[in-house]
Amino acid sequence: MKNLNEPEQPVAVTPVVSAPKKTPPATDPKPDALAAEGIPSRFCCFVTGTDTEIGKTLISAAILHKLAASGRRACGMKPVAAGAEMRDGELHNEDADMLRAAGNVHLPSSITTPFMLKEPAAPHIAAALEGVTIEPVPILAAYTEIHAASDAVVVEGVGGFRVPFNDDFDSADLASQLNLPVILVVGLRLGCISHALLTVEAIVSRGLVLAGWVANTVDPNMRFERENIDALEQRIPAPLLGHVPRLENPTAQAAAEYIDLAGLPGWHSPRVQT
Repeated sequence: MKNLNEPEQPVAVTPVVSAPKKTPPATDPKPDALAAEGIPSRFCCFVTGTDTEIGKTLISAAILHKLAASGRRACGMKPVAAGAEMRDGELHNEDADMLRAAGNVHLPSSITTPFMLKEPAAPHIAAALEGVTIEPVPILAAYTEIHAASDAVVVEGVGGFRVPFNDDFDSADLASQLNLPVILVVGLRLGCISHALLTVEAIVSRGLVLAGWVANTVDPNMRFERENIDALEQRIPAPLLGHVPRLENPTAQAAAEYIDLAGLPGWHSPRVQT
């Protein structure tokens, strides 16, 4: 199988979101020099999962927490959120709010979540109920604004990797257009091996870089959990970034204790704390 950390030809919205290269261009400051000067290097990623309700938001928030603790201006983006309620005259979504709380760059929700939908259903269904069409242009424009205002951006997908947004646009298409390194969250429960490997195949087939994966315990009573993780480590050609157990208090800070991102592209800071 191809090495997933070898980037394809970039097709990102702007040059700064292209797939990471192993060696920075000669004209760019070296990462070590950036760290020595106290200038954070950029870190951007797209977080996807093996299914819905497997902890994507918790892991995304944990990554944002580590970014903020390292001194970066970090912002989370949930481009499409279904299941919002009106509070204080504004629509709120639990996942989008958690990302906002974990980061330290706070932009209007119309930018960090361009499509905030009320119905807790598949996005294309929720959008149809509101007479809305989820299209890529507003999302890509919003991402550009976030990227300009931040040192680091964490974009969380919706559900699994291939969730429909409209008749000819889905979450995998969005990941391809953003062309960011992908972090896969594997929800540990019965059936997770097949779900994870099929998702990896889908990511690779899009020419995306799979930067790493995180195991997150969904079913605390799952038998042979360690054996499942071992099987996935043998078959996923990208590093295991951590195993988050079932947390009594699932906060971004608590989950961050179990994740190590030091080897990822753009993660250059000796001051990372959790």
